[in-house]
Formats: sequence, structure tokens, C-alpha cells
Amino acid sequence: MKTLDMRGNPCPIPVVNAQKALAEKGADGVTVTVDNFVAVQNLEKMAKGEGFSFSYTDEGASIYTVAIVKNKGGVAGGTPAEGGAGQPQVGMQGGDFPPPAAGKGPAVLITADSMGRGAEDLGKLLIKGFIFSLTQLNPLPELVIFLNGGAHLTSEGANTVSDLKTLEEQGTGIYTCGTCANYYKLTERLAVGSITDMAKITAMLAKASTVITI
Repeated sequence: MKTLDMRGNPCPIPVVNAQKALAEKGADGVTVTVDNFVAVQNLEKMAKGEGFSFSYTDEGASIYTVAIVKNKGGVAGGTPAEGGAGQPQVGMQGGDFPPPAAGKGPAVLITADSMGRGAEDLGKLLIKGFIFSLTQLNPLPELVIFLNGGAHLTSEGANTVSDLKTLEEQGTGIYTCGTCANYYKLTERLAVGSITDMAKITAMLAKASTVITI
């Protein structure tokens, strides 16, 4: 049974990677280590939705080991994860997403290197999870544009670069505002996509059928 260490990875990364492991030829199950209980709930929801056996062990210090076994059915061992306020709003399993839209995906405008208001560390975790989730959309975003502090997310060392490269390899345009990159002295550290100007950004957004702004 394959083992995954998903500590430090925000939702929905543990669930998606667990699903990929379970989909591998000959896979009979997967063991996933996570460092928050919401991830346990998320994994339980996926497992039960697929009809797999699910159990988990509380290792202490907010570390949990989840075991998912294929073709057993029901919930085996462990303590069932409770629903309620802590339940993740979006899972990556079937039924939680609307049907794929026809044609091109949305344009995504990211204006900061964190997501939402409040704790900055939480915001950085959320933006990492959001960009990973973009790689799971169908259709994929037509383009992703980074402005102001968002320019940090396309630079060397950012934990979002690998997911952005995945998007780029599959045809999504990745663009960083040149004025923003220059302001933050990031021009020479660009790790994915290309530098562009405001005129092109304006034109691309004007042509997009849907724009998501973060």
C-alpha cells in the first residue's frame, strides 16, 4: 500500500494526491499522513464517496495517519470524522463540481501573495491551495495574471511555482505584470510564465468570457 506524507500541504492537495495513488494500476489502498483534522475529514468524505474502507490514527501533536483501502466498503476502525463547521466546503471527488464548461476556461487575476483577510500565514496557505485547485479545473484556466504582491508567486522559491508550471505545460498562459516585478525587484527571478505590460493585461481581461479575481 502506497504511503504519502502530506504534512504541510493545504486542502485539497492531500485528497487529490490520495486519489491519484488509488487510481494507479494495481493499487489496493493508500496511507496518508496529514497535520490537520480537516484533511482527515476531507479524506474520509472522498473514501466514503468511492465506497472504500477508511480509518485513521491520531498520532498526537496534530499528526494523523489515514488508511484508505479499496473495495472493502464502509468505515473500518478509527473514529468517524464529524461534520459541521469544520467540514471542507469543496472536495475533489465526483459530485462536488459542476459539469465541465464548454470552451475556454476563465481568466484568473491574482493581486496578492496571500488569500483573504486575517492571518497572513493562513492567507499564504490558502493561495497555495487555490493555485493547486486551478490545476484540477476542467477546462483549465485560459490564463492566470499576477499583479502587485501576486508577482511573488511566480518568482524563484515560491511554493506555487510547480503548480503554475503544470498549468503552463497544459496550455494556460501565465503572466506577471512587469511594473510589479520591477517594483519588487523580481524581474530576474521570474520562474514561470512571462512578463507583460498593463496594456496587454487589459486586453486579455477584456477578451475573457469569465474573470476570477483574488
